[in-house]
Amino acid sequence: MTQKRVRVRAAPSPTGFIHVGNLRTFIYDDFLAKQSGGDFVLRIEDTDQERFVPGAIEKLILTLKRMGIEPNEGVWLADDDKTIVQRGDHGPYIQSERKTRHQEVAKELLARDKAYYCFCTEERLGEMRKLQEAAHQPTGYDGHCRRIDKIEAEKRVAAGEEHVIRLKMPEEGAAVVNDIIRGTVKFDWKLVDDQVIVKKDGMATYHLAAMVDDHDMEITHILRGEEWLSSAPKHVFIFEAMGWEAPAFAHVPLILNPDRSKLSKRQGDVFAEQYLDKGYLPEALINFLALLGYNPKDDQEIYTREELTRLFDLSKVNKAGAIFNIEKLNWLNNHYLRQKSEADYLALVLPHLPAEETDADLKRRVALLFRERLVLPSEITALSTFIFLTHLDYSTASLTWKDRTKDEAIERLKTAKAWISELSDTDALDVSKVETTIKSKIVEKGWGNGDTLWPLRVSLSGLDKSPSPFELIATYGKNRALARIDDALAYLLK
Repeated sequence: MTQKRVRVRAAPSPTGFIHVGNLRTFIYDDFLAKQSGGDFVLRIEDTDQERFVPGAIEKLILTLKRMGIEPNEGVWLADDDKTIVQRGDHGPYIQSERKTRHQEVAKELLARDKAYYCFCTEERLGEMRKLQEAAHQPTGYDGHCRRIDKIEAEKRVAAGEEHVIRLKMPEEGAAVVNDIIRGTVKFDWKLVDDQVIVKKDGMATYHLAAMVDDHDMEITHILRGEEWLSSAPKHVFIFEAMGWEAPAFAHVPLILNPDRSKLSKRQGDVFAEQYLDKGYLPEALINFLALLGYNPKDDQEIYTREELTRLFDLSKVNKAGAIFNIEKLNWLNNHYLRQKSEADYLALVLPHLPAEETDADLKRRVALLFRERLVLPSEITALSTFIFLTHLDYSTASLTWKDRTKDEAIERLKTAKAWISELSDTDALDVSKVETTIKSKIVEKGWGNGDTLWPLRVSLSGLDKSPSPFELIATYGKNRALARIDDALAYLLK
């Protein structure tokens, strides 16, 4: 038997931003498709028109582009990044454009006695729900309309009576869902209510539309969040009722807050765009999200995208929810930022330095000074503020080392100034030469590193904590460094 070509789909709703949980699922889709040489379809599920957000489709695709995720079929943007196009042989890929097809399948389900017309009003459904809650019963449709004679129901529909179409779920036995991550999962049919599949406006609900589209688009693997597991029996039922072969299901575990609650806006950022806009790199986000609840190797934390794709195995994804550890993401982002080429690193960081500073060489040196320390490119603004100040405020940090006197600090700074003055302009920009020169001079003087380097460093930064004096001198350049020392001496001598 010839194995089917792997076809996966991302099927977001155009309601705003991409939740990081959905992004992780899209990343897994991308791995699975690329690993097998299969297809990754991007479909827009917009049957709930009330939740449609104008511009959301474009924004969604642009976010995927920023992440380097490009499905090879479905909805995309033209080269102008504005015009929505659809590519592939299984379209249309915008679900609302498939309304007629969904209605055809709904009618077929009615004909097969796998669905029925329901005429219950919102008022009746509301009262039913209240009674169920008062009796501490599970809420769900009570099957009131499922035994209406089919001919009578059709007459009521023909007469224009408002209605929906519901699935006619089995009332006995159990539904069996085979899940790649969770194994065999069984559901008592008595606990699965008769789901609405076509609304009063004639638009199919997600439950029908998604399964029809998955069949028509020949999707072989449905990857989605575990919150959809409880709906899986309804979806398997539709495939079986239509005599279709169901795709393989994989319900990916939730992403959790540190307190193990579901990741939510109340406790921090939850959307991919928020992290990208803050300066988190796509490669860091992919590495981080891919390993939430999954790791192909227990002894490895950093993977290239190619490695993750090659090693990806859905069956190794954990069933339990995974904690969103921001410290881990920060560590990864720092790693990937340091791995950037100098040109790419500077392109990310330089926009966060003062636009009014015209010395491009100084700004470049400042950017490189903090390269090992940055988690986000924007952090350089606060870290480097002191470098661009006209004068430093020495009242906030002590220029004297521990219990040493002010006179000693003055002596050390005057002497250090003389040492720096002897350096050539070029050598003063070489941190290793600056360090070797000053440390050897300290040894010649018989002084200690602490009582010499502390006042020198604070004179250059005005801070209790900062990069080393050698790094600061090489960043400032000879003349700026000497000017800083003069300012510190003036402060001490007044």
